[in-house]
Amino acid sequence: MAKSSKLIAAKRGRVLLVRRRSDGLWMFPGGRKRARENDKDCLRREIREELPKLKLGRLRLWKEVKAKNRHSGRKMSDAIFIAEKASGRLAIGDKHEIDRASWRKPRGIRLTATSRYIRDKLFPK
Repeated sequence: MAKSSKLIAAKRGRVLLVRRRSDGLWMFPGGRKRARENDKDCLRREIREELPKLKLGRLRLWKEVKAKNRHSGRKMSDAIFIAEKASGRLAIGDKHEIDRASWRKPRGIRLTATSRYIRDKLFPK
C-alpha cells in the first residue's frame, strides 16, 4: 500500500498543479495517508483540504509507484489517480502549504522530483 496519493487531472492540454509555499515548486495535488485511510480516501481528503471548491468525477488508479526517484534519490511510494473530470474554482484551502493552483502545461516549470517522474511517464516529450 502506498504512503501518499496524487491526482492527475487534465483539461485542454493542461494539467492541474499546485505550488508549494515553502520552496515555490509545482506539484500534482495530493498528500500523505493517515492511519486506516485507503489510497482513494486519502486523495479525496487532501483535495478537500487543498482545493475545497474543486469537484472531481470518477477516480481511476493509474499506477502505484514504489521506486527510488533518479532525480532526488527519494524513495517514492505513491498511488497515482487520474480524474475523468474536474471542475470548479481553484480556491486554495490550505494556505500554509500551497499558495497557488493552476491549469498549466506540464513542461517549462519547476516541479518537485515526484511530479517530474509522473509528468515524464504520462506526458513524454
